[in-house]
Amino acid sequence: MRRPAEILPCDRLELRRWQEKDIDALTEAIRDSYDHLLPWSRLAVGDSREVATGLVTTALSEWERDEAYKYAITVDGLVVGGCGLMRRVGPGGLEIGYWLRGDWTGRGLATEAVAALITAGFALDGVRWLEIRHDAANLASAAVPRRLGFEEVKLQTAPDAPYPLMPGESGVVMAWRKACPSA
Repeated sequence: MRRPAEILPCDRLELRRWQEKDIDALTEAIRDSYDHLLPWSRLAVGDSREVATGLVTTALSEWERDEAYKYAITVDGLVVGGCGLMRRVGPGGLEIGYWLRGDWTGRGLATEAVAALITAGFALDGVRWLEIRHDAANLASAAVPRRLGFEEVKLQTAPDAPYPLMPGESGVVMAWRKACPSA
């Protein structure tokens, strides 16, 4: 099974596979973005260093098992967020996830990072579609798939967890899909 590249260069940013040396920078990004992340992300729950260590450790092991390919989003070497491709939406599909530091939003960086993941995801063997999921109340997250030509495929109450988990969540999940152009 072919894996994506460990570094995905973009115009204004670089996606780089998470490494143990990123734990301090990730801890800072999470801590500095607490208010921004709290409505939507479990990254804001608990001690930032423990959360960062868990994220990086999990990312490293999931990469080796071909379960997920997670990246630091960096600008001039600064960790400004994270994103990834995850094999958890069924055969032939990959889920895309993303987040940014609060002080780096509104610049199109999430859209640029996801565009790079689209290219990397469709280059993998057997990938026929990509999916983005987010809570319906998270309008900023909805803008990314809309801009990149994803099609809204479902709106449902989250079945696998007592929702809402985070304060900003409505408990309704939106899912967007993009089919492989060569499929």
